Amino acid sequence: MQHFKTLSEYLAYLELPRPEHPMLSVFSATGDGFLPCPKESSPPITNDCYTISFKKIVDGNLNYGRTNYDFNNGALFFIAPRQVLQWTKAVVFEQKGFSINFHEDFLKGTDLAHQIKKYGFFSYSVNEALHLSPKEEKQIESIVENIEIEYQNNQDEFSKDIIISQLSTLLKYANRFYERQFINRKELSTSLLERFNEQLSQYVASGELQENGIPSIEKIANNMSVSQRYLSDTLKKETGKTTTEHLQLLLIDEAKNMLLQPHKSIAEVAYELGFEYPHYFSRLFKKKEGVSPTEYREKYKMN
Repeated sequence: MQHFKTLSEYLAYLELPRPEHPMLSVFSATGDGFLPCPKESSPPITNDCYTISFKKIVDGNLNYGRTNYDFNNGALFFIAPRQVLQWTKAVVFEQKGFSINFHEDFLKGTDLAHQIKKYGFFSYSVNEALHLSPKEEKQIESIVENIEIEYQNNQDEFSKDIIISQLSTLLKYANRFYERQFINRKELSTSLLERFNEQLSQYVASGELQENGIPSIEKIANNMSVSQRYLSDTLKKETGKTTTEHLQLLLIDEAKNMLLQPHKSIAEVAYELGFEYPHYFSRLFKKKEGVSPTEYREKYKMN
């Protein structure tokens, strides 16, 4: 897989103009203008840059699991360094919008270098992009305009600090708008939870749990065609529980049924549920149910 260490190499590969700054590029288009068009398709590649882009889809579809996402209002998406990128001619974007690319070293020595790692949306897939209302678009565009002014001006000792400050503001607004999107797309969150539980149930029913142990959240997310971080964030916002907690709840429900089979020992139940150590299973069960597996079994016998 090809990897690009510098911003200039990455933009050259995309067939985009050379950047004005060795670690920062800003492309934007308003009115009747259009952004430079990158190459039409690419095999998997990686680079050491962050990307923040706003574009609209005009042809083709991007699917989020089984859900077709509507990009007509424009989508803001984020790419972190070393994420695998690949695209084909299947999806065509309108070229109006903007694209900001900056090397991770551009943030060195700044607070944003640490803060940016806390924004989960840099781990989302492009089909989990942020959908902006017209009002939100204007707010983001005004920030990008300020960044572009500094980018195009002659660089001085204040330029980098101003650009970093504007980038930080842009990301804070994005974080706010994502909160709104999680709230407004409850039907999508519900669908995610149903599909998540369905994946877990199938995993148990197929015997994979006993054979391969407890599945990783990454494996489940991959089977659902979503990113691990987006799945976790969406379920947390909707249900108040993390993906790990949902997984544990399903295991405990399975354990309750198995504990009612008197011929199975506690250790056998633990192993069949994918726990490597029975004492870990017992601790988790008591934490969730308030009683130990043995106490639960005895309680059932008395009823």
